[in-house]
Amino acid sequence: MIKRLLHTRYRVNDLERTATFYRDVLGLQEVSRHQSGRGSSLVFFKAPGSEETIEICHYPASGPVVVQPDLTHLAFEVDDLDAFAKAAAAKGYALSDGPHTTGSGSKIAFIDGPEGYEFELIEHKK
Repeated sequence: MIKRLLHTRYRVNDLERTATFYRDVLGLQEVSRHQSGRGSSLVFFKAPGSEETIEICHYPASGPVVVQPDLTHLAFEVDDLDAFAKAAAAKGYALSDGPHTTGSGSKIAFIDGPEGYEFELIEHKK
């Protein structure tokens, strides 16, 4: 029986560039870094208030990573979407879509990471 979600893995071409984005733009905490038994370089991140981690994997033996548009995304709650967007843009990452106000009054937007993976940002109605 499954007990809980532990982590989600994304394979990338440039581990350091992606790790910098997760840490400096998204504000996630790096919790561990190591080599797997098969030779993958792994970095694990955690969002504040979450137990699950995100595993970033660099494994050149699998060939280059090609991220298709609208393939997958991670969604994060933010306190202030406008402030997040301003800070991210100052670091070279403008929003790729939004912000939009939902029917419930929340605001959502999207930002693309350096590998082309998409991230949804949600500011719940206050």
